[in-house]
Amino acid sequence: MKTSRIETLVDGIFAISMTLLVLTLDVPKVSNFLTEAAFQQQLGVLWPQFFCYFLSFWILGGLWRVNHQHFNFIKHTDHTLVTINIFSLIFIAMIPFSTEMVSEYGASYFTANMIFQVNQLLAGSLYYINWDYSVRKNLLDDVDARTVNFIRANTLVLPLCAILAISLSPFIYAWSNLIFFTIPVFKRLLERKYFTQGDD
Repeated sequence: MKTSRIETLVDGIFAISMTLLVLTLDVPKVSNFLTEAAFQQQLGVLWPQFFCYFLSFWILGGLWRVNHQHFNFIKHTDHTLVTINIFSLIFIAMIPFSTEMVSEYGASYFTANMIFQVNQLLAGSLYYINWDYSVRKNLLDDVDARTVNFIRANTLVLPLCAILAISLSPFIYAWSNLIFFTIPVFKRLLERKYFTQGDD
């Protein structure tokens, strides 16, 4: 199987998952007799759903970028690599479900947050496994050691943020998911570590 077949499947699953996220947003059912202020108040109740929608879309976008970063260098495949990618797509496709779970119940239940955070942990970990396996089995073309190490570290950012969110979740529930918005900061620091400083 060519790697392009894997990329095509991955792109399709990501497109469907990102589209399904909008279904986690519920249009409020309100009476026609509400005042404009009361209607706006009803809309304000939806902010946890919008927060989780944007957060999950953000995470999916990041995972999609990581996948394309990987396959920019992965030029060969085997049965195991295909299997790893199939398992990663299982958890990518589950993100709309875990998003709806945390948007509905994350403010009140620790378990709802755990479902969402473990979902991110497993999805991110499988991307790390995907890259590590490709490196060990020499499935890459035209990549230097510094780039290999950068991508390995870059792929670890989401799993580590998920572990931190899981650790905070028993104390601050849904607010623990804010840690995922720090992902670009960590990735920028990695870019500086592996490239900017290395060029000095």
